[in-house]
Amino acid sequence: MAKAPPLPGLRLDKRHFNALDLSRLLAACAVLFWHYQHFFVPPVDYQFHVNRAAVSPLYHQLAWLFDNGHVAVQYFWAVSGFVFAHVYLADSGARGRFWLARVARLWPLHLLTLVLVAGLQAVYNGVNGTEFIYHHQDAKHFLLSLGLAHYWGWQADQSFNGPSWSLSTEILAYAAFWLLLPGLRRSPTVLALMAAVLMLGMFFRKVPDGPVLTCIGYFFGGVAVYGAALKGGLRAGVLLLAAGALAALSLWLAYSWHSSNGATLAGTSAALCAVLAIDTADRDGRLAAARHLGDASYGVYLWHFPIQLALVLVIDRALGSRAIAQQPAFLVFFIGISVLAGFASHRWFERPAQRWVMKLGRQRAIAG
Repeated sequence: MAKAPPLPGLRLDKRHFNALDLSRLLAACAVLFWHYQHFFVPPVDYQFHVNRAAVSPLYHQLAWLFDNGHVAVQYFWAVSGFVFAHVYLADSGARGRFWLARVARLWPLHLLTLVLVAGLQAVYNGVNGTEFIYHHQDAKHFLLSLGLAHYWGWQADQSFNGPSWSLSTEILAYAAFWLLLPGLRRSPTVLALMAAVLMLGMFFRKVPDGPVLTCIGYFFGGVAVYGAALKGGLRAGVLLLAAGALAALSLWLAYSWHSSNGATLAGTSAALCAVLAIDTADRDGRLAAARHLGDASYGVYLWHFPIQLALVLVIDRALGSRAIAQQPAFLVFFIGISVLAGFASHRWFERPAQRWVMKLGRQRAIAG
């Protein structure tokens, strides 16, 4: 059956956002810098403070990444909202295919890394009598993780492949997007902005389940930006001015008001505007080489913790000290192997698994 033509007025003419793809990979690498401190956490069953300035290689040159790399997660959420709006707003059959496509894209790698981390944590616990970094390795959290529900408010804390907590919250953002999709087609900017303000407003008022609220808020912020672009708001000059103003606001909130959450919101918005400005200015497709770099970001994000855990097991066994992690060459090695794993995973596991799940889903739909 032929696919229905796109709904009019709901998709930008620009097919690929190459700078946005590159930024996704860079954001995934930023998270790796934040988690690099894990190498210096000894076998303890409680929170352990790492003096990042004292042990991180090249800290003085890369201090912002080591101290703030985790805010790249918020950027991921905003980018997801923008991309989902680009893919699904104009697709008249999106609601029927949406969940099969999401499961096919996300769940296979999540399941693989979940099981792998469970096995590696069992080995680490057998040697050290405690888990590495994430200590809730029980049946409850495993079952929640199987259904990607492990950060919906029922959890004690992060568990198993800990970074996947943000994936869990994003599932709820997807659900909200799916439910609101008919209304978003009628008024994408206003409805998305209302959803973003509502969710982020509740977060800033410290309503429980803050991670879920922030995820949904940032996600719909990205949708709202896309809606504005549909109305002609995606112009390089305007975006650059907005990026500069938001960056200045972020610094003011951080240093004058000491509001880390406000600074993150403004800074994330500035980054998204700046990247979109680059894409808008690139009318000749000079950044086309970056088109598929973002494909590796999901793999980089989910593979880096099991890689780190495996490296710790090897280092502890072979060297008896993790001092090697203080060497710049080891930092480059860890980032490099994680990025290579992301590309390899996308090509040889994620894409084949995605095709298989999609085929199975279609067969079941026909049989049903």
